[in-house]
Amino acid sequence: QVHLVESGGGLVQAGGSLRLSCTASGSIFSINTMRWYRQAPGKQRELVAGISSAASTNYADFVKGRFTISRDNAKNTVYLQMNSLEPEDTAVYYCKFFIATTPGGLLYAYWGQGTQVTVSS
Repeated sequence: QVHLVESGGGLVQAGGSLRLSCTASGSIFSINTMRWYRQAPGKQRELVAGISSAASTNYADFVKGRFTISRDNAKNTVYLQMNSLEPEDTAVYYCKFFIATTPGGLLYAYWGQGTQVTVSS
């Protein structure tokens, strides 16, 4: 089994910063793409940022220049540095990893449990 655990959420004032982390554990052979999503109340879950195994990154337009995604392969961890936070960034943030549990095995998607980020105005 594979488990993803997120941390780093909380309450911050507008203009502030937070750093989210998501670490995978369990039966892991390799981790391909790592992504962050978010879901605000009453809205659909949306992609925030992603990073490939080659460390190529992509961002949603609404976070470009404010958020930075990075990964530490030795720790099976992805980070999301969030700066210049706005009230509109308030949401539950989820990580999603594509993981192979055996050599040459298929990639399966695993989700974290979510961490709440609240930005006050």
